[in-house]
Amino acid sequence: MNELSVIPLLQTRSIGVRDVACNGACRHRSPSECAASTHLVFPYRGAYVRHVGGQEAVAEANQVVFFNRDQEYAVSHPVGGGDACLSVSIDDALLAELSPTDQLEDGGPPVFRDQARALDPESQALAARLRHGLSRGAFEPLRAETLILDLVRRVLGDRASRARAVSYGRRKLADRAKLVLASDPARRWTLAQVADEVGVSPVYLTQVFAQVEGAPLYRYQLRLRLARALDLLTDCEDLTALALDLGFSSHSHFTAAFRGLYGRPPGDFQRTVGHA
Repeated sequence: MNELSVIPLLQTRSIGVRDVACNGACRHRSPSECAASTHLVFPYRGAYVRHVGGQEAVAEANQVVFFNRDQEYAVSHPVGGGDACLSVSIDDALLAELSPTDQLEDGGPPVFRDQARALDPESQALAARLRHGLSRGAFEPLRAETLILDLVRRVLGDRASRARAVSYGRRKLADRAKLVLASDPARRWTLAQVADEVGVSPVYLTQVFAQVEGAPLYRYQLRLRLARALDLLTDCEDLTALALDLGFSSHSHFTAAFRGLYGRPPGDFQRTVGHA
């Protein structure tokens, strides 16, 4: 059975935030369950698959996943190592006000049409900053709530990535590739190795993945590595060792990639979080 660790980080009248970790012991589909309220879930470590009816969505650090109120779901962990997520719940009235109508089912409390959507790098970094700051008690509730609403606006607003019209089969293929990358983000995969794991040709894989995700495989893996860095930086004393552990060739390679995605070097992010 999967075992959950749930750490409350913030609870106000309008917003709840929890740090949720799962050991991933159940590799196959779990029994069905329901969320008591709608949650926006930001995975930051590991990966899992969420099942809603006949639909599936891969949850990993480049996605935000929507857990709708009273909607039955199950999870599986085809990739070992479990997962950890920042889970955000918002008062229904506020969430309805924040959410574009084309993303919601008609009528009743807010229910998102899609299971998940891609995160932009700024949202990814903001979610990490919130988690680290709340974990250390560095944010007053007013500041924390304001940042959380900013995060949700980013995720749901015009700057967020829009769902692409692709076939079910192509999305499933891209999901398989995402699970391969998430199984070992630090590994220096070759295109042929990933294609072999997925069971298609390298050419077809690159075409389909870019169409579904709007980014090439190598960039997707790079973002997985850097999302892991966001998780580990606060407790890191040796950036070179961290860079090598994450699969970068050097400290400078890691720094350049981090700066390119998040607009600041890792040491600067580390100091910002430390004084949030």
